[in-house]
Amino acid sequence: MANFSYEVFSKVVERGTLAKAAAELNVTPSAVSHSVSQLETELGFPLLIRNRTGVALTEDGAQVLPIIQSIQNLEEQLTQVADNINGVNTGRIRIGAFSSVSTNWLPTIIRRFKKRYPHIEISVVQGTFNRIVEAVRLGTADIGFSSLPVGPGVVVEPLLKDPIYCITAKQFKPKNGRTVTQADVDKQNFILQQIDYDRDTKNALDRYHVSSNAINYSIDDQSILSMVESGLGMGILPKLAVQKLVGDVNMYPFSEPFERTLCLVINPTIKKSPSVQRMQQVIHSFLAETYGEAFLGHQG
Repeated sequence: MANFSYEVFSKVVERGTLAKAAAELNVTPSAVSHSVSQLETELGFPLLIRNRTGVALTEDGAQVLPIIQSIQNLEEQLTQVADNINGVNTGRIRIGAFSSVSTNWLPTIIRRFKKRYPHIEISVVQGTFNRIVEAVRLGTADIGFSSLPVGPGVVVEPLLKDPIYCITAKQFKPKNGRTVTQADVDKQNFILQQIDYDRDTKNALDRYHVSSNAINYSIDDQSILSMVESGLGMGILPKLAVQKLVGDVNMYPFSEPFERTLCLVINPTIKKSPSVQRMQQVIHSFLAETYGEAFLGHQG
């Protein structure tokens, strides 16, 4: 199987220090250092810059890392295929997800998957859309949930169009009684998450000419609802994000509808591994059951 030094090198980059990598791999820091040095000797150039706070990739190391991770993913795929042929349902799946998917979808998806395949290990890492895509692209995650558009280097599968609403205090009513218009937005403050500002939320703000001076930031979606409920401003949130949040607020569509398209991103190297394919099947089944024809997997 693949050189153990590949695993050591990847783990050092992931954990940031030789000591943390050694602890996770259950070997000594000197063994980790020796393994990395041996790999550098074999390749003929330095991979890491060592300093007091930890390690950093050299430019050459940054070029080599995705190739090594691809080799590791292929080895994992080989092991899973062999186990599948032998009738053993083993393997692992590393899932990347943003907060509202982690809250609303993953508990049911993982419970169903573990019931069918109890011996397949699942780990979940939560992050922003961009971080999830990057983790999948690099191979530190196998499969992830994100929002279109997505850059190159991953397999992309659209899942669901998620409408975006204006969240208001309970006493607020739009002037036309149905949708939030430019007249409703004028002179209003908005409370947003900083990480969302450069994506779908910004489209709505730009359309209604909301200036940056009218924008305040909060740490999470639940805090946004609490602040809106207290009359401190309006919020802009997708339907999925507010599904399990608590707040005495109103949700109105904008006069010009906005939505985001949620998608699945998959590392192309690991796409055909049995465990990832089984996870895709469970995800598809859950979304089809939950959203019916709105699930984009029905299309095409």
